[in-house]
Amino acid sequence: MIVVTGATGHYGRQVVEGLLRQLPANQLGVSVRDTEKAQDFAQQGVRVCPGDFAYPASLAKAFDGADQVLIVSVPKLGEEALRDHANAIQAAKQAGVKRILYTSHQGAALSSAFVPCRGHAETEGLLQESGVSYVSLRNGFYAESALFQLGGMKAAGKIAVPEDGLVSWTARADLAEAAVAALTLPGLFDGISPPLTSSAVLDFSDIAEIASEILDRPIPRETISDETFREGLLSRGLPAAMTEAIGTLYIASRAREFAVIDPALEKLLGRKPTSMKEVLRGFLSASDSRPHHAH
Repeated sequence: MIVVTGATGHYGRQVVEGLLRQLPANQLGVSVRDTEKAQDFAQQGVRVCPGDFAYPASLAKAFDGADQVLIVSVPKLGEEALRDHANAIQAAKQAGVKRILYTSHQGAALSSAFVPCRGHAETEGLLQESGVSYVSLRNGFYAESALFQLGGMKAAGKIAVPEDGLVSWTARADLAEAAVAALTLPGLFDGISPPLTSSAVLDFSDIAEIASEILDRPIPRETISDETFREGLLSRGLPAAMTEAIGTLYIASRAREFAVIDPALEKLLGRKPTSMKEVLRGFLSASDSRPHHAH
């Protein structure tokens, strides 16, 4: 049995839907904090269990009988995130899981300027120490996270962000497809995967040009200070710690931490990864353009 955590989130849901296209529902389980949101999976025959990384006892039943578990990283920071991930890894080990997959980040490094990347590197260390066979999926930077940074672009008519660098923005749906492949083709990856990235690197000036082309009107890119950007996020109601973490994205991108392209994802998909233009077109044409959660 394959168990997917966080299966009602954007990414987790796409992974489960992809697995259901390849495997019988009774070979799949999901561990979710709110089982009501997973009723559609339950109706298809997927085992739905309540599970919360903050309460390890809840994971014992959720992971019971699983050969593989996909641990989707939590949208938390620092010690809290690491503790949650440690609980999930330990619970999987205790349940006798043979292989753990974890959603990491292309820039995972203890020395990263981007706060979440340091957390991913620490979690990879825990996986290594666990003694359980594992795959750390070094996912490219979610293209949807770039959309989040754009805030009120449509209303403001401009992209106002700090100085940045090139990033291989990668569509979340492509990365979910990669996870399905990694779960169903056990020989595909072992340990830390290559960077699973799109086939282009862009900065926000490039994204402004693409947006201008799609909307058929000029969308200028305005460079603002890191401080002004953080103040803007705070005014949108984001917690201070999350605001600080998002701010470090720009510091890391200026240091070229995410200016990496690898052919692994394209090879795995058997096609060109979804371009930022396609992602942006979908975002701009959607009637509801509220931001997605940052990765």
